Amino acid sequence: MDQILSAILSDDAVSEDFAALPLPESYRGVVVLAEETAMFDGMASSDKDPEKSLHVQDVPTPEPGPGEVLVASMASAINYNTVWSAIFEPLPTFGFLKRYAQSSALHARHFQPYHVVGSDMAGVVLRTGPGVERWKPGDRVVATAHQAAMDTPDGYDDSMLDPSGRAWGFETNYGGLAELALVNGTQLMPMPEHLTWEEAACSTLCNATAYRQLASPNAAGMKQGDVVLIWGATGGLGSYATQLVLNGGGIPVCVVSSESKAELVRGMGAELVINRAAEGYRFWADENTPDPREWKRFRARIRELTGGDDPDIVFEHPGRETFGASVFAARQGGTVVTCAATSGYQHVYDNRYLWMSLKRIIGTHFANYREAAESNRLIAKGMVHPTLSKVFPLEETGMAARDVHRNRHSGKVGVLCLAPEEGLGVRDARLRERHIDAITRFRRAGV
Repeated sequence: MDQILSAILSDDAVSEDFAALPLPESYRGVVVLAEETAMFDGMASSDKDPEKSLHVQDVPTPEPGPGEVLVASMASAINYNTVWSAIFEPLPTFGFLKRYAQSSALHARHFQPYHVVGSDMAGVVLRTGPGVERWKPGDRVVATAHQAAMDTPDGYDDSMLDPSGRAWGFETNYGGLAELALVNGTQLMPMPEHLTWEEAACSTLCNATAYRQLASPNAAGMKQGDVVLIWGATGGLGSYATQLVLNGGGIPVCVVSSESKAELVRGMGAELVINRAAEGYRFWADENTPDPREWKRFRARIRELTGGDDPDIVFEHPGRETFGASVFAARQGGTVVTCAATSGYQHVYDNRYLWMSLKRIIGTHFANYREAAESNRLIAKGMVHPTLSKVFPLEETGMAARDVHRNRHSGKVGVLCLAPEEGLGVRDARLRERHIDAITRFRRAGV
């Protein structure tokens, strides 16, 4: 592993040098263990601690098969699917791995008593399997999380509809929170040259997911001038959604939970901000009863900010806690686009406000390869910026996941994998200098 890192940090190593490097028999990865899946039984979700279930241990190095690539993972990031993996909700991920293993002989190796997690990664190609032509050893890459076999007609208009689709590092093994990672060649994209390893690693999943939700014709299809309500506008998804709305000529209405986070989105260029905590919105009268009076008060506040406009698009991801308000607040003919449910999966809303006002609810998930590449291009051009707020070493991944689980973060939380320290990997210093304030905004904010 030292030889691999030395080559990556070298300024003159070429593809042939990387191809000649010996691979270690094992590597360090962040895992959950099959023997521990019952460790949180009977506990409330909020009390489950990812630091207790995420472990760093040696795992055998897999050999890339047809279409696969072995990558030295320099850095990764925490996504909410890592939190779900760590607290074994909604189900332990070993069921996913078992079904994947049954799909082919090649995939059988994914079903192990350990699961290497992580759905973001920036690193360097070490080996390519048969059939991989675009990538070669030494290429600097980032990875999108979607994998699909594409062996049925269903996915050819949109690979997200392929029935074989899986989330790498969540529904597959050998994810990005490790020193090495096994990916499909069709997950990889060029690493933005002006970013560090940890900055590049933090953007792919959330930025691509937000891009599909907002900009893609597969979801909301945002146009210039659209008013977009963004829940959690300083979070992993919301921080990219805010940038995409501004970049695309829309009008974001940003919902945050503190004044410091309100200042953070204003610094990004958003002018319409709702500090939900300060204004005391409570959308549920009790655990089982929504409060429509609060929906109305919330919509009135949006109209006050926008000059009377209701949201054309509601960017949903909290789920149960906010969904009723989202459906109510969307304009007549408007769209609620949802990609997650971090506060609960069982949603309650008043259907009269959906059907009688001709609103739409669109479900969306991750992004197809084209959408991921388009969103990565925006990063590479300096038009959208990483929202990295904090970085942990690999050994402290459990602490990082706990922060995300308990919403003690803004933007994205990064993890150094093979990279020995922060700040490495930049090749385009001129582009970086042009955008340095935006690139480091979330690090400097400290919220």
